[in-house]
Amino acid sequence: MRIGFALGNIGPVGSLESITKVAQRAEELGYESLWTVERLLWPVNPQTPYPVTQDGHLPVEYKHVLDPLDTLTFAAGITRKVALGTSVLDMPYYNPVVLARRLTTIDILSNGRLLVGLGLGWSKDEMDASGAEMKERGAKADEFIAVLKAIWTTDPVEFHGKHYQVPKSYISQKPVQKPHPPIYLAAFAPPALKRLAKVADGWNPVAIPVPGMQQMFAGIKQMAKDAGRDPASLRMVVRANLVLSEKPLGQDRPLFSGSLDQVKEDTQACRQMGAHEVFYDPTFSPGAQQLSKWLSLMEQVRGF
Repeated sequence: MRIGFALGNIGPVGSLESITKVAQRAEELGYESLWTVERLLWPVNPQTPYPVTQDGHLPVEYKHVLDPLDTLTFAAGITRKVALGTSVLDMPYYNPVVLARRLTTIDILSNGRLLVGLGLGWSKDEMDASGAEMKERGAKADEFIAVLKAIWTTDPVEFHGKHYQVPKSYISQKPVQKPHPPIYLAAFAPPALKRLAKVADGWNPVAIPVPGMQQMFAGIKQMAKDAGRDPASLRMVVRANLVLSEKPLGQDRPLFSGSLDQVKEDTQACRQMGAHEVFYDPTFSPGAQQLSKWLSLMEQVRGF
């Protein structure tokens, strides 16, 4: 099982110095991947309450954000081996033609190290700010992914759908990875899981207990088989929101929270259920917004 770590583009830790040191240290420690996350804004009066906090506001770390794609582009230039992923980009905020070109550029500049994590988003405030419609996001997602694949795999490319139009055109260059960089969907609702089974390369779950992930992934594979795909080709990349404590937590603790031994147990459980990759994100772990602590956590969990 591959092990990755968050690059740290969210929170005060997201700085030029930090991104540089985290990226280079990840390669020194032998991490297989680095990941960025997306957050457009921190609403003062959120229309969609954040489910974890008592007052519905987003954690304060989300007030400090570096763009996920620009951060990966920078990281591509200062690393040589580690894969570079997004977990996740919210499709409603983007035009697929423009995004396809940006992702292609990262794949070329990294010599084929890009991993594309996509989602639908959940914040009404971010939808309003980006001109997206909450009710249309699912309906547009199928075409969005189809446009990406068409641009990445055909020349000239032409696409005529209900939501997106691409006149017959040459759109070059093409990604290094063939047929295209792998696409992982952060899907949880039944329609999204069905979409994943039909068109994605894998699943990017978060905050689901291991038995739940195992059951859901089995369902995804069955849907893929029913759609005529090889279910064995699908991969699970688990996002591990790391929150460490000095003492062990009780049985009702969230996944990847608690003592180092408990986090190690969670990692082993993911390995045993057949996850292809686990990557740790310590953004909300106590003290992690200090670069020294972030780097220390990278060293502590590398051997799990």
